[in-house]
Amino acid sequence: MARIATVAGVSKGTLYNYYPSKAALFAAFVAEQCNRNLAHVFDEADHDGEPASVLRGIGQRMMQMMLSSAGMTMYRVVIAEAAKFPDLAQVFFTAGPARALGFMAGWLAEETRRGRLAVADPAFAAEQFFAMTQTVLVLRRRLGMLPDLPPGEIDHVVDAAVTMFLNSYGVRPI
Repeated sequence: MARIATVAGVSKGTLYNYYPSKAALFAAFVAEQCNRNLAHVFDEADHDGEPASVLRGIGQRMMQMMLSSAGMTMYRVVIAEAAKFPDLAQVFFTAGPARALGFMAGWLAEETRRGRLAVADPAFAAEQFFAMTQTVLVLRRRLGMLPDLPPGEIDHVVDAAVTMFLNSYGVRPI
């Protein structure tokens, strides 16, 4: 905390006025990083483009974020500290995965309302989409078994996920 206060240009006491502990400071950092990263993932997720194109963009940006060095580090630290600091795990889940799922469910519900998709349970469908985009690629990267992504692998995984997703939830012409 002393080093952080020095870098921030404040006293340690001032820092403790804002964050009562190192865990609280780290939780605030995790929440801020999740907010920043998710803003990038969903910044082009509008209702103007074709659902396939929007889904592809969301999937690619989500995978790039999760597979990035920063994304890997954040995930590993939260997992490593979750048992000692369950509040940190909750902050991460709420600011990251739960927020992403909520945004995606809202987007799917609106696309369904507009007649562009047919999603009966948007919350469940959002979980399905993100699970399909991750595949074993994310697990291998998290385990350090995949230091460099093969070229085009994210596109391959996301394209397959979008195709499968739209085969289930796309609106078919009558």
